[in-house]
Amino acid sequence: MDKKRLPFLNLLSKRKHWHICSRNWGIVLFCVLPLFVTSCSVPKHKPIDLGDWDRVKIERLLDKSEQIQSPGDKIAFISAAFLKTPYRASTLIGSAETAEVFVLRLDGVDCFTFLDYVESLRRATDFDEFKQMLQQVRYRNGQVTFLDRNHFFSAWGNALFAPLRDVTAQIGGGDVRWVEKQLNEKGDGTLYLSGYPVRTQVVAFIPPEAIDKSVLSRLQNGDYIGIYSPYPGLDVSHTGIVIIKRGKVFLRHASSRFFRKKVRDEELLPYLGGKKGLIVYRPITVN
Repeated sequence: MDKKRLPFLNLLSKRKHWHICSRNWGIVLFCVLPLFVTSCSVPKHKPIDLGDWDRVKIERLLDKSEQIQSPGDKIAFISAAFLKTPYRASTLIGSAETAEVFVLRLDGVDCFTFLDYVESLRRATDFDEFKQMLQQVRYRNGQVTFLDRNHFFSAWGNALFAPLRDVTAQIGGGDVRWVEKQLNEKGDGTLYLSGYPVRTQVVAFIPPEAIDKSVLSRLQNGDYIGIYSPYPGLDVSHTGIVIIKRGKVFLRHASSRFFRKKVRDEELLPYLGGKKGLIVYRPITVN
């Protein structure tokens, strides 16, 4: 992952170089697994940067999204506004040695911060509430600390009172597998994220060999998905949003591939390539 929030963790196996992006450290390790700078270091990035956005643009988007009743369709609508947004890793600030800083960066996103912003906008009605929701989505109990940050996708999706439901077993049926993960602990007992405790999490996932058109037909517009990671200590290696269009299932995600580095849509089944499993969280109506 990245060394700043687990936005991207690079794992090197004997045969392959695995690029994992999580968010800063473990939530998904699919985007980045941050190690962070020391307490005397100066953050590389601004904590607030709206890029091409401003308060007016954000509130116009929220006004339009209020007319959409389906949670998944609302997510699809909001996330479309991020298409072509540059991919940018390591935007979060904080570590076991560095004080956590609340970051709002719309000028660039990684696969996990992308989900943060979309889900926070989905729950908000204006710009100020968007910031409040972002704090609730990114951190346990809204506490802006490194230890309270939802570093792992499974922690994010199962956060207390989160308007999301794990529908992996529903989507995968009898092919679903369950595994107990010691999140943040590598196979050799060392940690991905220094200073962050190991947490036990039971994870349901659909194995790659079971993912076919029948499984894809059970996905819904706006579902949040994680690409399951078989590595010890990690739950996912990447994240994105299900988009249904033209009768096909797409993955909307912040791609880190050097020739695509932006938010884009890719057809999901070819992207998985028969080698990647899935975890699925479905948005429900916000109370």
